[in-house]
Amino acid sequence: MAARFGELTWPEAGSAKGAIALLPCGAVEAHGPHLPLLTDVVIAETAALRAVARLRKSAFRASDAPRPEHPGRKAESSIAAVVLPPLVYAVADYAGEFPGTLSISAETASALVADVCRATLRSGLAGVVLCNAHLDPAHIASLVEGQRRAEADGVRVAFPDITRKPHALRLGDEFRSGACHAGRFETSLVLAARPELVRDSRHALPENPASLSVAIRKGLRTFHQAGGPEAYFGAPAAATATEGESLYDTLADIFAESARNLGIP
Repeated sequence: MAARFGELTWPEAGSAKGAIALLPCGAVEAHGPHLPLLTDVVIAETAALRAVARLRKSAFRASDAPRPEHPGRKAESSIAAVVLPPLVYAVADYAGEFPGTLSISAETASALVADVCRATLRSGLAGVVLCNAHLDPAHIASLVEGQRRAEADGVRVAFPDITRKPHALRLGDEFRSGACHAGRFETSLVLAARPELVRDSRHALPENPASLSVAIRKGLRTFHQAGGPEAYFGAPAAATATEGESLYDTLADIFAESARNLGIP
């Protein structure tokens, strides 16, 4: 069975009943002069696909001895899982001053998340993991609200918020600093997944150490106010595909762990 739910025919989709659905969540917004508007979508979908690959096979064979990095860990059984077509449109007001950003209202975003989750239940899927790579706080709030509404209607939904502990601690120094929009973190991830989308102009971009997370806590509302006049924060010139591969391993682990924690056989 294809990992991408949208590539299935309707009879094939019937055979996916009982599977866990991973829903990539991104945005259409400015990501510096060097990354595409769909950066968050690329990252979320790539990480979700890698998480599904982990879920579809045992983490360890039953005959494997415990490994140093996972002392005493038991073999994990495979879990049926699919990746839904991504949620592309989102609340993205921080980047609203830049051409190309398409921001929707929080109410529309929350309703969309809830409705998609409800639709998966009607389709026979067993639960949903929201695999988010768009870090705007209003967007994250819309996911939380969408999750709440869907769960009230009986849908099993997991939302591992990578901006919070313990997940945020696993994603590198730049991510933890908050200076990570279109910087080394995101540029490395796009280099690993879709290198043809990364413009060579990144090599000439100076590091921008301004922290978006600090700006958000201060109540600043736009990239310009936060110190990002070119819609990037961090060090895109330092990005590498190798670092991106490592980050995808971490993101895939986070999303796969959340799927397993739903407790669906």
